[in-house]
Amino acid sequence: MRMSKDNHNRQVFTVSELNRTVRQLLESTLPLLWVEGEISNFARPSSGHWYLTLKDQQAQVRCAMFKNSNARVSFKPANGISVLVRCRVGLYEGRGDYQLIIEHMEEAGFGALQRQFDQLKAKLANESLFDQAHKQPMPTSANHIGVVTSPTGAAFKDILAVLNRRFPSIKVTLFPTAVQGDQAAGQIVEAIANANQDGRCDALIVGRGGGSLEDLWPFNEEAVARAIFHSKIPIISAVGHEIDFTIADFVADLRAPTPSAAAELISPNGDEIAAQLSGLETLLSDAMSRRLQRLEQKTNDLRNRLQHPGRKLQEQAQHLDHLDIRLRRSIQAMVQLCRHRATLSRDRLLRQHPRDALAYKRQRLNDAINQISKAASRQLKEKVSHTEQTMHLLDAVSPLKILSRGFSVIRDDKNQVIKSVASVTPGENLRASLIDGELNIEVTKTTKTDFSTI
Repeated sequence: MRMSKDNHNRQVFTVSELNRTVRQLLESTLPLLWVEGEISNFARPSSGHWYLTLKDQQAQVRCAMFKNSNARVSFKPANGISVLVRCRVGLYEGRGDYQLIIEHMEEAGFGALQRQFDQLKAKLANESLFDQAHKQPMPTSANHIGVVTSPTGAAFKDILAVLNRRFPSIKVTLFPTAVQGDQAAGQIVEAIANANQDGRCDALIVGRGGGSLEDLWPFNEEAVARAIFHSKIPIISAVGHEIDFTIADFVADLRAPTPSAAAELISPNGDEIAAQLSGLETLLSDAMSRRLQRLEQKTNDLRNRLQHPGRKLQEQAQHLDHLDIRLRRSIQAMVQLCRHRATLSRDRLLRQHPRDALAYKRQRLNDAINQISKAASRQLKEKVSHTEQTMHLLDAVSPLKILSRGFSVIRDDKNQVIKSVASVTPGENLRASLIDGELNIEVTKTTKTDFSTI
């Protein structure tokens, strides 16, 4: 850029400067954009970069997608394909061409549906429609199964084939509905409501066979999701193939990868049940055999314990004979005992004759007199000896005896015996009793002596 000589206020751009300024203005003003259009003039040079034109009925715009970005595109672009691109606005300075620099590309129809899918999924997830706490348990042994699908589709035939193979006696009710197209979602909701109103089914299979995202789209409708959520009957979602996931799969009580798999999950296996019944039959037979053996053994035991009446009478007669023998022996023993007791009594009577008793008593009286005489003499000697000892002791402790050895008894004027110097005071008059008289004493001094140290 330079200033003109004739006018210093005039700005003059070169073409390069102008294009660069415009490019910078576009890139700084417009953020990343989503643009939908139809591909035309598609070119793929050896550099690996893509060059194309996006157009609609009224306009077109040149586009470029560089190698590092187009390597992530999952489909093969071609002229006439509608695409959705995420891009930034730029300018090719060499030609002054306004263009879009594409960073991401997807098929327009798929992309729109995918965005709707993601938005509805996030919405219902926020409302807790996918929470495990709301899932109803599947019946362990369903007797009646409802199927919400097309009556002409392969899905219903596959379900019937599996049920007939696994458990032919199970009842199946079809609630027909369209499974693709604009009217399908409303019919699916109505069929689920009809099944709940009917009330016979233990579980519902809601689904169809495989197809494109557009074909499966009725099972991504919000109305269908809410109908499944509010169903009182447990629902198995079986839409498409194993790789296909729909909103119905997330909200249903159980998801099956295919309609056939749903029939497998909800129906019991007849072969397994037959094998279980066979095993139970064997166990029952074995138990009955053991029971019969125990009863037979018990019967034999009772039979052995049950004796013939004649044999019982013989046993009773033999028992009476034993009792008779024991009675006779008891009588003989009683007679001998009575005889022995009579002999002892006679001997006692002879020993207790009055003459013998008198002599015995006289002898005992003489023995007693002699014993009394000896005891009295012995006691007299003991009393005399004890009296002499007592007199000697009394004489030894007699006050006169003590006084005769030079001791005296001192009393105060109240005739109380003085036992300690602490009980008298100097000047006090005392009386001292000696063996031959008394002395009147006046206390002039008291001195305490500790005789324990002498």
